[in-house]
Amino acid sequence: MTHKIALLSDVHGNQTALAAVLADVKKNNVDECWFLGDLIMPGPGCEKLFEMLDENNTTLYIRGNWDDCLLEILDPETNIDLNDPSDVYVGILSKYTYDNINHDYIKRIKTFKVHSQKKVANLLISISHNLPTKNYGAALMMNAEQENFNELFSSEDVDIAIYGHIHSQLLRYSEKSQLIINPGTIGQPFSTHNKFLQDRRAQYAILEIDEIGFVNLEFRHVAYDIEKELTCAKNNNVPYYELYQELLETGITHTHDLEVLSKFNQQNNYIEVLKAFLEKLK
Repeated sequence: MTHKIALLSDVHGNQTALAAVLADVKKNNVDECWFLGDLIMPGPGCEKLFEMLDENNTTLYIRGNWDDCLLEILDPETNIDLNDPSDVYVGILSKYTYDNINHDYIKRIKTFKVHSQKKVANLLISISHNLPTKNYGAALMMNAEQENFNELFSSEDVDIAIYGHIHSQLLRYSEKSQLIINPGTIGQPFSTHNKFLQDRRAQYAILEIDEIGFVNLEFRHVAYDIEKELTCAKNNNVPYYELYQELLETGITHTHDLEVLSKFNQQNNYIEVLKAFLEKLK
């Protein structure tokens, strides 16, 4: 019998996109879901995201780099550079999440592993957000060296490696012909190819395995109501709303654009807001 697994990744707070994807998952009679990390920020979705995934038999949760960012901001031992506009950006978004989520879910994020392995039929599968030992960085971008992708495999016993993080769907092989899969992103599609970047649909993949082995991989693109998501963000007073709007509509992100972020931080007094929040956490 074929076992169907929905590979979900990089929601980034986009509740409307996740709802559309999970509706598509149900139509395709998937047996279980695996989530590969980065559930929150910069979109408005918070605890509802967990509830939606739990309701759809999500049996594995991986911790992404943005999930770690939240935990780091909330850790009083972390030194936040208030002179770094990007640190302030992540800090303010983390404050928003902290203010709008049941804190039991924050405790739950701490339990998520950076790397896990699953045995399905006769196949051993490695699952991570990025590299098994590092859930951030650009090591596994589409144009990375082959040796970087080989690092997804701890041994020849691993048959398939699945990761997220790069916001692009990918299928390739290791030097030893092991399968490498990236299901893309639900909340923030990205591509360096302009025509693909213009496709703003949510992405995920369905992996099928039977008693013999790998059967099929289907990359899915799911349309959702971007205006509905933006209305939700606006009604819930999401920080940096204009940047979130630009991100959803064009794919352009300003996470490390210090000039743009500095402007927003000054206009909204975000440095002082974050400073007060960090003091409150101590």
